[in-house]
Amino acid sequence: MTLSTTVQSLADKMPGKLEGKVCVCTASAQGIGKAVALAFAREGAQVIATDINEEKLKELAAESSNITVQVLDVTKSDAVKAFAEKIDKVDVLFNCAGFVHNGSILETSEEQYDFSFDLNVKSVYRMCTQFIPKMRSAKKGSIVSISSVASSIKGAPNRCIYGATKAAIIGMSKAMASDFIKDGIRVNCVCPGTIFTPSLDSRIRDLPDYDEAIKGFMARQPIASDEASYVTGQEFVVDGGWSM
Repeated sequence: MTLSTTVQSLADKMPGKLEGKVCVCTASAQGIGKAVALAFAREGAQVIATDINEEKLKELAAESSNITVQVLDVTKSDAVKAFAEKIDKVDVLFNCAGFVHNGSILETSEEQYDFSFDLNVKSVYRMCTQFIPKMRSAKKGSIVSISSVASSIKGAPNRCIYGATKAAIIGMSKAMASDFIKDGIRVNCVCPGTIFTPSLDSRIRDLPDYDEAIKGFMARQPIASDEASYVTGQEFVVDGGWSM
């Protein structure tokens, strides 16, 4: 046996960073949500992955024995409550559900405004109000929500309402972190830059020149990385230097 295979064999036997923990995730069928669910699973967590896309959830479940899936519409309060009632223990709540509205404030209808805040912000409210009591009982827990660099950290054209919703996530996270720190609950959010997901690909394909749009997104972001442990009430900017 070579040194490299010996090291790999030992690594395979070592428990992951999330061994024995239960992680509840939203918007897990694809994109960032899927990547996070799989990362949690690789670290040993038992992941309960939710989304409205049943077919994509089935594909996700097939990728890891540590992942169970549940169709969940996070814009429905009754559905979120019924879902939460089935779960006794939760160590990590990951909020990822969101929608990117394109347009200035003058190009945003009241209906579009309401939908964006309902999905991007109120879904976090719905999930947190159901799962924080469970974390308080256990005297521990971690909540991570996806915000964005666009408009909440750095002004971005045609992202007015989207940026407003993502700025709200930062404010909510800081407030919850302050409210529940004595209960052993940490609350943080991640502010990604442009991440190539199915959602982004779909939006780029609506533009006149797909290839030029891709080049533009690539040119504005040089490099990035992140990791967190002993932190709460923080927003982590992971945007490859775009907001610098």
